[in-house]
Amino acid sequence: RRTIAAALPGAEEMISYQIPAYKLHGRYVVYFAGWKQHWSLYPVTGRARAVLSTELEPYQHSKGTVRFQLDEPVPAKLVERIVRELLRAAEARRP
Repeated sequence: RRTIAAALPGAEEMISYQIPAYKLHGRYVVYFAGWKQHWSLYPVTGRARAVLSTELEPYQHSKGTVRFQLDEPVPAKLVERIVRELLRAAEARRP
């Protein structure tokens, strides 16, 4: 949460789809959730996946999700980069 909040100054933390999310300028930028075996960031799609493909390689990921194992340290720098890419995508959609 600290890493995400630091990468999104001024964003508001909310609950959406029953999981925590950060919203900035009226748009959701990133969601995250903890599960039994992992925690995930959503939606890691399109440009973010393309730009960070090498860094995402060691982690389980699918079309819109990156999963991180609970027994491994949080890759804070990668999380920050993902969030910044998601922010760029959200700002590009902004009218």
